[in-house]
Amino acid sequence: MNIIPLGFYCFAVAAYAFYFAKRDLTAGRIATTLLLFGALGHTFVIGMETTEVWNSPFSNPSQAISTFVWLLALAYLYTELTTDERAMGVFILPVLLVLQIVPTINPGSSKTDPLLDSPWFWVHMLSLLLAYASFALAGVIGLIYLLQFKEIKKKHLGFLYTRLPSLQVLDVMNSRSVIFGWTFLTAGLIVGIIWATQVRAAAPSNPLLEAFSLGDPKIFVAMLTWLVYSFALVARQMMGWHGRRAAWLAVLGFGIVLLNFLPISYFVTTSHSF
Repeated sequence: MNIIPLGFYCFAVAAYAFYFAKRDLTAGRIATTLLLFGALGHTFVIGMETTEVWNSPFSNPSQAISTFVWLLALAYLYTELTTDERAMGVFILPVLLVLQIVPTINPGSSKTDPLLDSPWFWVHMLSLLLAYASFALAGVIGLIYLLQFKEIKKKHLGFLYTRLPSLQVLDVMNSRSVIFGWTFLTAGLIVGIIWATQVRAAAPSNPLLEAFSLGDPKIFVAMLTWLVYSFALVARQMMGWHGRRAAWLAVLGFGIVLLNFLPISYFVTTSHSF
């Protein structure tokens, strides 16, 4: 079923690319509409998968990636509709498309540990995925900032300059995305600690819980992500790290998020099966 949103995202990529190249308003509206239908189709798919087995939509790595893509699509749609700025779509949509290929090819097992059937786990994972979606948005905005900065520095204002938002607008958007993401990441980590403490008391001999520690690669990288974005916020407020430095931190942070999502989830042994 993941092929449904994948198809819409694929057509949306082409529409956003055409809009970016030609600045055609009709193509821009078509691109937004395709993305909206993709997000709605994705909502339907996640809802069906969840009710079919009455399970969380992030009980395995592929489902977590699919939910992340869905949240990123919604986050970008909200940003686009509130700012009326579509130029970033040509950068955001390829990320959605590539990541959505993973759950489409490998949907993963629908079986899950009964331990994960908890409201605390749902809140924990949803908070983290919301945070990661915000960081993805911030990372792409940071990359766009760096491209725009390079264009201006060359003093040859050409193709990109006329199509991308101003540096000031990009910096504000980056800041808001990082703050939003850091808030949900912090909440997700706190809820995760509460959940792990509760289930450890209920099932102290469960080997899954015994492996929950900073030695777990996913937990370690999640904490590293929190430290990077905490530094980004402190550096912005107290050290004046705006603009290019903030953009580099956003790109670095998103790189760490992708590390946790793909290589670690699929190729590194971890206590997290989700």
